[in-house]
Amino acid sequence: MIIGSPKEIKNHEYRVGLTPESVSELVAHGHEVLIETGAGEGIGATDEAYAAAGASLTDVETLFSRADIVVKVKEPQAVERKRLRAGQTLYTYLHLAPDADQTRDLIDSGATCIAYETVTAPGGGLPLLRPMSQVAGRMSVQAGAHALEKAQGGRGMLLGGVPGVAPAKVIVIGGGVVGRNAAQMAVGMGADVTVLDRSNDVLEDIDRQFGGQVRTVYSTATALEQLVQTADMVIGAVLIPGAAAPKLVTRAMLKTMMPGAVVVDVAIDQGGCFETSRATTHQDPIYVEEGVVHYCVANMPGGVARTSTYALNNATLPHLLRLADLGVKAALERDVHLRAGLNVSAGKLTYEAVAEAQGLDWITADEAVAAL
Repeated sequence: MIIGSPKEIKNHEYRVGLTPESVSELVAHGHEVLIETGAGEGIGATDEAYAAAGASLTDVETLFSRADIVVKVKEPQAVERKRLRAGQTLYTYLHLAPDADQTRDLIDSGATCIAYETVTAPGGGLPLLRPMSQVAGRMSVQAGAHALEKAQGGRGMLLGGVPGVAPAKVIVIGGGVVGRNAAQMAVGMGADVTVLDRSNDVLEDIDRQFGGQVRTVYSTATALEQLVQTADMVIGAVLIPGAAAPKLVTRAMLKTMMPGAVVVDVAIDQGGCFETSRATTHQDPIYVEEGVVHYCVANMPGGVARTSTYALNNATLPHLLRLADLGVKAALERDVHLRAGLNVSAGKLTYEAVAEAQGLDWITADEAVAAL
């Protein structure tokens, strides 16, 4: 099998689909690996390191034309989607629900497209999304704390305060992987932290985890509306796997927030959970609307590319090895959890939540795999 990993071209995206260590594993399994020249620069992985691991360095056109499996990090950009072909497999984050253009192009390509964010695990959860959720949750507090500084348009607050001055109030919407990691960082920085969730079991677990250092509130529209009015920072950490994020904080709620308060929308990849959210980049990460500072970077973990790439490869490599060793069809047939990652196959949409979000027809992943 020929596996190719191109250089990421999304704005300020420094991660890469394969580390040199992952290349070594693939080569040891008898596969040929193509790496675009310069692909690893953002994580400090040189072309020489990839060559020493057994990869062939090449240009992007050759890589896409030869690779059986294309391994990326972020969703393919328009120019990359044009390079995909029928019979080829794309293995990356897709986040299709809010992105109709990408969905249409992937369907038209005829490629088999496996989304990291919808691959499941035997014990539940989303194992290929988890490491980036951990990174994004921790970064959300770091980014939000910076945005709270007056020079960034914020209220001019230190997250943890100082003796005699109260800390900032941080509200985290969602008690999943992102929310817990955000709470962990915010508590560590001395903030006053409240987490909202709609699962009593999750709230009880968070209470045990933090030993009472975090307040927990059952999430209702009324509770959220009341809490955001006095919040210095609100972190949106909600997730419905593969589907568009619900708009939990309305513009009307935002208008009640204090001038210079900060919102960090970690759900922006799935459309965002604030009504006023729009995707931003590391180059231009914040904007102000209704007097509130918005941080909505759609590839937040790309800012810590080395940590993120290695954490991601730890999760994605085992599935990639099965795809390469068994063949894509056999691997998808044998592994129901990997099959859950199938979003597009041979001109058909195969993920219900995306179909619902965009009003499109779809077939089941089982039907798609049978037809491969």
